[in-house]
Amino acid sequence: MTMVIGGASAASLAAALTEAAQDIDEALDQLLPVVEGDEARLFEAMRYSTIGGGKRMRGFLVLEGAKQFGVSRSAALRVASAIEMMHAYSLIHDDLPAMDNDDLRRGKPTSHKAFDEATAILAGDSLQCHAFTVLADEATHPDPAVRIELVRMLARAAGPRGMCGGQMLDIMAEQAAEPLDEPAIGRLQLLKTGKLIEFSAEAGAVLGKAAAAQRHALAAYGRDLGAAFQIADDLLDATASTEAMGKATAKDADAGKATLVGLLGIERARMQAERLVAQARDHIEIFGERADLLRALADYVIERRS
Repeated sequence: MTMVIGGASAASLAAALTEAAQDIDEALDQLLPVVEGDEARLFEAMRYSTIGGGKRMRGFLVLEGAKQFGVSRSAALRVASAIEMMHAYSLIHDDLPAMDNDDLRRGKPTSHKAFDEATAILAGDSLQCHAFTVLADEATHPDPAVRIELVRMLARAAGPRGMCGGQMLDIMAEQAAEPLDEPAIGRLQLLKTGKLIEFSAEAGAVLGKAAAAQRHALAAYGRDLGAAFQIADDLLDATASTEAMGKATAKDADAGKATLVGLLGIERARMQAERLVAQARDHIEIFGERADLLRALADYVIERRS
């Protein structure tokens, strides 16, 4: 019997995720071309960490959000590619010796191991810049106001009040004399992980010039989905093998990282993730059956094994 998750079968979600990942990789291949000359090594490093591998969940959110408003697949793929570039940049820098000092990412050597630290830093910087170049291009949307809004949203989600700010809080938490409480951990994870996922969920509504209520619904869905995703990731770090994850596991506890799993324990953290998923599903009721894959994705986030 085919298992059904949130109105869409697990098989249909898996097929949609696979198709999205293939389409995004094809778009990235075009947006990050192989070049010759002095910049070739930089482009090689950018492509190494961006094309192939990863679940493309953020890009998938863009595509599914855009689908709610009849946005063209080509436009949505450009925004999906931009968020995947931004995500790849964050992973490159997160893996550096000055940050988490990881040797393995997506089942292969991290960028600074495959190339060198300087090249990895430049590849991350270049991916961040190129993400904004893609968003600002007329090919993404004919209306400059839409392009400006996408640039503003992504800059805010990735900057000091978003991902970078969350990373700073994460570093400070490791050095703190007292462990963070639940609200502080929730804010850290909202900034570090949740803001980019929130952007991904809302971006399709921006492309489609959706009404404020629809934008807010997708943004709220993204916030709760991002929080659940981070808890699920921390649960996998505590319980899954390195082989299953394609990266080192059991590092959070060893490094003294602030996580809800460490604070609440595995069972209570899992219950919190389930509550967040239920909230995420409620936010998108206004879209009816069109959002079945988004509901299925919310359930998948806490059921995944890698």
